[in-house]
Amino acid sequence: MMRRNLWKFGLASLALAAQGGNATPRDGASATIATQGVLYTGGRAEGDHTIGQTYVFFQTPAATRRTGPRWPIVFIHGSRQTGAGFLGTPDGRPGWATFFLAHGWPVYVIDQPGRGKAGYFPQAYGPQEPWSSREHVIRQFSASEALTPLPWPAAGKHSQWPGGPGSGVPGQPAFEQFMASQVANMPDIDMQYALTLRGITELLHRIGPAIIVTHSQSGPLSWMIAQANPGLVKAVIAVEPTGDTGSSGSLGVACGLTIQCLRFTPAVAGPADLGLVRTAMNKPGRVDCWLQKDGAHRLPWLNGIPILIASGEASYHASSDHCTAAFLTQAGVANDYVYLPDVGITGNGHMQMVEANNLEIAAFYENWLLKKLR
Repeated sequence: MMRRNLWKFGLASLALAAQGGNATPRDGASATIATQGVLYTGGRAEGDHTIGQTYVFFQTPAATRRTGPRWPIVFIHGSRQTGAGFLGTPDGRPGWATFFLAHGWPVYVIDQPGRGKAGYFPQAYGPQEPWSSREHVIRQFSASEALTPLPWPAAGKHSQWPGGPGSGVPGQPAFEQFMASQVANMPDIDMQYALTLRGITELLHRIGPAIIVTHSQSGPLSWMIAQANPGLVKAVIAVEPTGDTGSSGSLGVACGLTIQCLRFTPAVAGPADLGLVRTAMNKPGRVDCWLQKDGAHRLPWLNGIPILIASGEASYHASSDHCTAAFLTQAGVANDYVYLPDVGITGNGHMQMVEANNLEIAAFYENWLLKKLR
């Protein structure tokens, strides 16, 4: 009884709904939790120890009167982050996981191996990378608009950092809360992807088909998970994913979408077989893309999976995420690329899930899912 009342108290007052593709949630929806728990997936025994485990926090809603499919949603954080970024915001508002839970979606929020509650084991993973500096957080996430010169052309449009104007600098509560959430990365990114893929694969085989939501560094996992788990990925939302082209126009990852090449048809032995060349896009404010010279290699196993790639207006990803969409299209994979200002959502940096309009963005993503999964 105490546990049930605690969860009702924590959620009953949240105004969470979507009235139109880009309306601010405000219909007073609330969630009663049917089940909540923690599990670890993907770990393996090494001597007397267990390593490689993914931490999973899950919540499932009680019966909902909302119509339409409600597949579980798996949230996978990006570089130097943990799943905390999907649970709440640095200024104390609900996160995306709470929004979707209140709308009848089971939610699974992970910490990648070596991050947060998944633990870090130097003997197995190697020494951790340096963690984020305050300077890095200010420049990349919280206050790019305040720098002179601007670090990238769209940086001056940033207006959605939580806490209001001027809150993205040291000493401000929202900045300090976000800074406290930063963790160090695993230095071997190939190991990071392999371990996370194993953990998510085990999770999907426990819970069944699900929707995958990735962010930034975890973007390549969008395609790796779908490849490893045919029939178990119902949709992918890749929020500003690491992919085809970096913000400077350099090749983002060796095989276009991932570091290690996916299963193309015809098969490729390595990046050289793809013949990637920098290809003019002729789009103002957007970099050229690295695409196959002949477009011969396809990814047919991704066909039929709804895919959304989305970029914020002021993010350093805004000039380059269209290239991941272009790479998929050339490989025969239908996908939607959305630059958020085109649907009326403005001012966002790279950390959409914690910014001031995070629930407006969540509402747009939910409406996209309902349309694609109907």
